[in-house]
Amino acid sequence: QIPRRGFLLLTANSFNILRKLLQISILTVCISCSDRQEKNIGIQPYGKIDKSLVDTLGATIKNVYNFKVSVLESKAIPKSTFINVKSPRYRADKILKLLRNEKPDSIHHILGLTNKDISTTKKDALGNTRKPEKKYKDWGVFGLGYCPGGSCIVSTYRFKNNTLKFVDRFKKICVHEIGHNLGLKHCPNESCVMRDAAESIKTIDLVELNLCDACRLKVK
Repeated sequence: QIPRRGFLLLTANSFNILRKLLQISILTVCISCSDRQEKNIGIQPYGKIDKSLVDTLGATIKNVYNFKVSVLESKAIPKSTFINVKSPRYRADKILKLLRNEKPDSIHHILGLTNKDISTTKKDALGNTRKPEKKYKDWGVFGLGYCPGGSCIVSTYRFKNNTLKFVDRFKKICVHEIGHNLGLKHCPNESCVMRDAAESIKTIDLVELNLCDACRLKVK
């Protein structure tokens, strides 16, 4: 039988342990919330990108992801990424590497913006170039991003002529590529902004400028 004094001592020790565990749990939650609030998305304009468009995009990113947005000083698109296979273009995959390697430490993910045509090699589920290779080896894209990763790139080249839908398409594509950076894959939900464009700009017009509930739960 435990003496009364020993019982009280054990209870006090247990209480102190539980209190410390609770404090650690609360601290962990606070740190987690703080990290989420302080996540910083950088926007890197390449060339002349309208300031009002960049400002609109910044507001959209804050609304969809609740992240801080920092706009970097505009600079020329890297000449080392230029190719001329089917037409004068810039390789999106090369731009991604440069953005990732050159982004400031204060920025978690960086989005490059350009009005130049960009391309990549489109691959199948096995990692091989899609057939026919002539079509997909240098495939023009709206945007591209690491999944997950620190950088993405969006070009207005392929949808800039439609002035009525231009801004809406621009915002959706940017939000989509940032989603990939955050680890989100293509979503089967037909209204989710993470839906695969399936090589058609019309698909982008059908989705909402937001994440579905399932994708939002995956964002870290």
